[in-house]
Amino acid sequence: METTLRGVGVSHGVAIGEVRHMGTAVLEPPAKQIPAQEAGREQGRARQAVDAVAADLMARGNLAGGEAQAVLEAQAMMAQDPELMADVDRRIAVGSTAERAVYDAFAAYRELLAGAGEYLAGRVADLDDVRNRIVARLLGVPMPGVPDSDHPYVLVARDLAPADTALLDPSLVLGFVTEEGGPTSHSAILARALGVPAVVALPGAVELGEGTVVAVDGSTGEVFVHPSEERKTELAAAAAERRAALAASTGPGATADGHKVPLLANVGGPADVPAAVAAGAEGVGLFRTEFLFLDDSERAPSEEKQIAAYRQVLEAFPEGRVVVRVLDAGADKPLAFLTPSDEPNPALGVRGLRTLLDHPDVLRTQLTALAKAAEGLPVHLEVMAPMVADRADARAFADACRAAGLRAKFGAMVEIPSAALRARSILREVEFLSLGTNDLAQYTFAADRQVGAVSRLQDPWQPALLDLVALSAEAARAEGKSCGVCGEAASDPLLACVLTGLGVTSLSMGAASLPYVRATLAKFTLAQCERAAAAARAADSAEEARGAAQGVLSGE
Repeated sequence: METTLRGVGVSHGVAIGEVRHMGTAVLEPPAKQIPAQEAGREQGRARQAVDAVAADLMARGNLAGGEAQAVLEAQAMMAQDPELMADVDRRIAVGSTAERAVYDAFAAYRELLAGAGEYLAGRVADLDDVRNRIVARLLGVPMPGVPDSDHPYVLVARDLAPADTALLDPSLVLGFVTEEGGPTSHSAILARALGVPAVVALPGAVELGEGTVVAVDGSTGEVFVHPSEERKTELAAAAAERRAALAASTGPGATADGHKVPLLANVGGPADVPAAVAAGAEGVGLFRTEFLFLDDSERAPSEEKQIAAYRQVLEAFPEGRVVVRVLDAGADKPLAFLTPSDEPNPALGVRGLRTLLDHPDVLRTQLTALAKAAEGLPVHLEVMAPMVADRADARAFADACRAAGLRAKFGAMVEIPSAALRARSILREVEFLSLGTNDLAQYTFAADRQVGAVSRLQDPWQPALLDLVALSAEAARAEGKSCGVCGEAASDPLLACVLTGLGVTSLSMGAASLPYVRATLAKFTLAQCERAAAAARAADSAEEARGAAQGVLSGE
């Protein structure tokens, strides 16, 4: 008998197949004591295992490229964290085996993360994966992971570690469902990059029986257990209709009545550029530059290295618009040479622009590198600062851009509610706004973007979030300036119509979402988008807002 479960759809498409569970194993080693004379040997074993796991994660990142590479490089750094390794050595020195010392040291660090204002709780899954890989290597047992199957399947897990998700084979993994995670978790981001339908934050997902047939709708977040033949036919027809619409939709983004809405790509580095170009991106709306800084947590990359990387991306979009976000360090992206390690709540501390203003040499080098990378190119370069709180922040960033000789538009990201509330004031210092809806939702609702238990508050359809988007867009219109969205909200085709109706002037998303958004926007007029936006804002919940907008656009 068919039953319907609902989670959070994070990657478009439909998958129908049998459930296969991510392999799991108890990797808690026995707590036995070793003689003192064996401590040196055990410490050596621990270091070898850590180095091997870090090397494996880096190799997987190199194979995957793009955003996955940055995520896996961050995990490799986590494996080799000096404080963690010092704790492992201390535990071995007082009698623990290498595997037990690693297990206990990571457990202590896990507690620390969970207590750090819960902002870093979303990295616990990454930490657990690193620990399991090291312990498995020390015990000489296989690392649990993606099931071995010759037939396509739907992968089900409590959560997916980036190292597993990054190298999924889309020809075998039809889609995936997780019990944890949220719309902006690593699993969700990598699913969209792979183009694999995915649903996260689905209660009871791990209780689905092995071999159970399910139908996963990554657009609606619905998972149909034992779907009927009628349901399968209905979903297959909807999927075919979507594919046909995608194939027919080309060219610049626009509504049915010709209102232009530039559709841009979010990229994490040069490796993401080919997919963006292939998907018809009109430029880059968010170029994350953190990938350069993750290579070495002890020092910033040289100006020359930065110039080379930036120029690769800028050259790919001649006459196009490329919006670069300067380094966003701190909180979930700590860098040893920049960010303090003892902040009680890093999410509310020194991160983003605050970090750069505390280290003006790092900001100056990056801005100078961007200026030199753009020399002689016809690209329209724009540079924006993350985590701008007020006009003083915006002024400090604009002054730094001018001092570096940067000939580009300077902008501010709206990720803090105060920036949306005072957007007009901020726009007197900069030339554009870009809404980072992931962090804006996190700070508006005090809901960590990586914690599945609060994923409903991370839903970009929340009317309060739409109100802040509208405030920002209205301020930009009043100042005669632009206001784009570069958060994950832009990748939802229906929400893209609502954002257009709210007055947003451009939309930026992962390359895989561009065709869906382009095709959906082309179906509706600007007036229809505006009516849908008004209906969504009048609702009291995210679910009601989506339903109201859908009703308006479907003519109900």
